[in-house]
Amino acid sequence: SPEGGESGGAGGRRGCSAAPPARRYRLRDGCWVLCALLVCFADGASDLWLAAQYYVRGQRWWFGLTLLFVLLPSLVVQLLSFRWAVYDWGAASTKDSAGASTKDSARGARGCCRLCAWLLQGLIHLLQLGQVWRYLRTLYLGLQSRWQAEHRRRHFYWRMMFESADISMLRLLETFLKSAPQLVLQLSIMVQQNSIEPLQGLSASASLLSLAWMIASYQKVLRDSREDKMPMSYKGAVVQILWHLFTIAARAIAFALFASVFQLYFGIFIVTHWCIMTFWIIQGETDFCMSKWEEIIYNMVVGIIYIFCWFNVKEGRSRYRMCIYYVITLSENAALTVLWFLYYDRKTTSDFHALILVCVVSSSFALGIFFMFIYYCLLHPNGPIFTPRAGGCIFRQRPPPAPGSPADAVTSPPRSLPRTTGGERDGAAGERDSCVPVFQVRPCAPPAPAARAPRTEGPVIRIDLPRKKYPAWDAHFIDRRLRKTILALEYASPTTPRLQYRTPGAPQEVLEYETTV
Repeated sequence: SPEGGESGGAGGRRGCSAAPPARRYRLRDGCWVLCALLVCFADGASDLWLAAQYYVRGQRWWFGLTLLFVLLPSLVVQLLSFRWAVYDWGAASTKDSAGASTKDSARGARGCCRLCAWLLQGLIHLLQLGQVWRYLRTLYLGLQSRWQAEHRRRHFYWRMMFESADISMLRLLETFLKSAPQLVLQLSIMVQQNSIEPLQGLSASASLLSLAWMIASYQKVLRDSREDKMPMSYKGAVVQILWHLFTIAARAIAFALFASVFQLYFGIFIVTHWCIMTFWIIQGETDFCMSKWEEIIYNMVVGIIYIFCWFNVKEGRSRYRMCIYYVITLSENAALTVLWFLYYDRKTTSDFHALILVCVVSSSFALGIFFMFIYYCLLHPNGPIFTPRAGGCIFRQRPPPAPGSPADAVTSPPRSLPRTTGGERDGAAGERDSCVPVFQVRPCAPPAPAARAPRTEGPVIRIDLPRKKYPAWDAHFIDRRLRKTILALEYASPTTPRLQYRTPGAPQEVLEYETTV
């Protein structure tokens, strides 16, 4: 329920944590989107071109598999994207129809516009161009956020952030349903042929780059969407791409070598690994989705990702889980490669070429781990992770706010605020003005009590949900009703709406959320 800033009880935290800096769309952000669009296009076009080549040559079995790994994942992702578009446009259309019910001419014009929009969206997704449309829309919204006035700039910026979240989730799903099996398939064909054709190499390279790119891009957009986390730099994103590029390459080559000799056992190995990884993820009790069944489906998809690379899904010290995963991966890669080396066909592959392939697997995995250490030691958003810190703090401390400026001033929408207690709303300034900083472990001394100043920052959206923990998306990014409410208030209010999630473990305060979004 949107409320005024004074009655909403957001509760300023003076002297403890500075407000996040104002975010603006930069030209490098637009270049990143264009590069992502180029990678997406290269991945799909190279696969279709290769499938056509297999068909012309009469290699129908390879043609069928290549085309299957292109069309089936694309159909799944397009249906999901169109479902989101239906929900977003449908709700807006209903609202417009209600507003125009008094004027027949206005209603007719709006109905015609809605019909054109529906036809356009249906045609785009029917042509399997939903992701391309979303990339172009993200670029358009980002550029609009640079060209518009201050208030509308914030509105377009967060519309761009919502669209970036959508395309990141869709592309991550598509790459691991399409690019990952496509990469293993083409590498297996190369091993069986004992040769690499230019188009096969192009298709495999595009699939590999698409996988590495989307993991890094997903993590960057996720961090950029949360003001409680430091954003990832582009240097860090590039190094993370190299990290995943080499580890996935080693994994895929080991898979291809083993599958070229043991097709049946390779299928058993993949299913077993997926089941174990999915069970491990479910045991971790992730909190990404809004319902239990969606969470189970999400865990199953992450289990597919875990077949190829590491993907953090749980808050806390992930280095131990990551070390366990990479020890398992290294053991599996070594076992698969050794088994292939013992049983490969000596008539088609010489011992020298076999040794080269074994060295490529080991060196590629080593390079990936090297770039992983570079990322965590030099380019991690929170600072070097593997270095000791006083008090055990692994986060950078935010600078104190400037004297005389409110620490909780709204500078970047939408901002998530901690839950306000009853004492704070009653004017307990001493308790209200002391807190633990967001990026500091040791507590700070509370400042002197200050008089409560009238709050005029604008509306507050109270959400009757506990805030999801990183690395999950906030509820206002995955719940489309909250998105539309935020955007409506952002557009209508002269100031930015603030978000207030429920504090866990405070059941006596739930009654205050009887009128919630």
